[in-house]
Amino acid sequence: MAGGTATSSVPWSNWAGNQRGTSTILRPGTTAEVVEAVRVARAAGGRIRAVGSGHSFTPVALADDRRMELAALDTGVRVDTERRLVTVPAGMTLSALNDLLARHGLALPNLGDIDAQTVAGAISTGTHGTGAGYGCLATFVEALTLVTGTGEVLRCSAEEHPDVLAAARVSLGALGVVVEVTLRCVDAFVLHAHERPAPLDDVLAALPDLVAGHDHVEFYWFPYTTRVQVKTNDRVAADDRPLPRWRGWLDDEFLSNTVFAGACRVGRAVPALAPTISAISARALTERRYTGRSDRVFCTPRRVRFVEMEYGMPREALGEALGALQRIVAELPFKVLFPVEIRFTAADDIWLSHGYGRDSAYVAIHQYVGMPYEPYFTAFERVAAGLGGRPHWGKLHWRDAASLAPAYPRWADFRAVRDRLDPDRVFTSPHLTRVLGD
Repeated sequence: MAGGTATSSVPWSNWAGNQRGTSTILRPGTTAEVVEAVRVARAAGGRIRAVGSGHSFTPVALADDRRMELAALDTGVRVDTERRLVTVPAGMTLSALNDLLARHGLALPNLGDIDAQTVAGAISTGTHGTGAGYGCLATFVEALTLVTGTGEVLRCSAEEHPDVLAAARVSLGALGVVVEVTLRCVDAFVLHAHERPAPLDDVLAALPDLVAGHDHVEFYWFPYTTRVQVKTNDRVAADDRPLPRWRGWLDDEFLSNTVFAGACRVGRAVPALAPTISAISARALTERRYTGRSDRVFCTPRRVRFVEMEYGMPREALGEALGALQRIVAELPFKVLFPVEIRFTAADDIWLSHGYGRDSAYVAIHQYVGMPYEPYFTAFERVAAGLGGRPHWGKLHWRDAASLAPAYPRWADFRAVRDRLDPDRVFTSPHLTRVLGD
């Protein structure tokens, strides 16, 4: 069948297990096979969803016809160390990309806290890290190549089809199959990490100076407490304070994964213990400082399964949002087992980026798998939306096209590019119809 090896009626699940479906799988090995698969689907009135590693919590990767997996797609790798550019297949994982760059003395300027996503999946949903001077990962995209809904192979950059580049860097896969991405990198660098517990009120009072004074800042609030864990990462010249292997295992594997997973299971079985578990968690991770290769400091293992919603909002709205969130958590008829993550990004110019046109604060709320979450998430969504919040495209939300359009100044421009590149909606799905419109 077109598009490489195809298998019919194969079940699929995302990482969290909250999105499941069955569809035909396409595994193209070349761009030509992607083109053929798109043309076959279009002629038959069918649909294709390109999927990555399944780390989105929304149905954005859920296919109701053909699912295209890009792990076998080979477009070649090109590294230009002098210009600090790398061109890679869209299905390469961030983990593999980080190792590739390190071998050439390069790195991505910023990363989120996991590296299991594919390059195309990460940029298409607006994946971001934290840092007042950095936008989402899609801001590092210099060029990309996509196969449109008509089967055309389109190379997009600031010089070629700049309007498509502005739309396609964060596109939810609605414009075509991204087959290749060129990323602007920086010289490899070392980070000094400082992680410490602190009172929430102290952190909020000092927040402007804290965010401005470090390259990367985030903090975690532990529900039912007044405590947070603050994490700052700053560029330094030398890797002179490596984290001892035993301490990394103790904090990142044993406490943050093994022990925390056990605590969550106890909290799910006996919800009344959740506040006690949260209080213990807030004090279990003590202060530590260390240095390391940038991607190894940015990214940490995540083995405890959860569902998540995240909203980006104007930075000045963060205090009001957190105050409302504390009240929501206190009044829920069930308990919350996961800490709340707060991060910061710079404004960007990508049309459907949640950071378009403004410096943002992000609030990510989580719940352990098997625990109720919808009343918690929807209550906070009402608060965040009222503060001008935009939902992360890869994380749970209940917004639709009518409510999202006013939040994005270039919404109509994106729709126009979509109409041009995919007039027959080869790349649509029930989820995309809901969030982007018909």
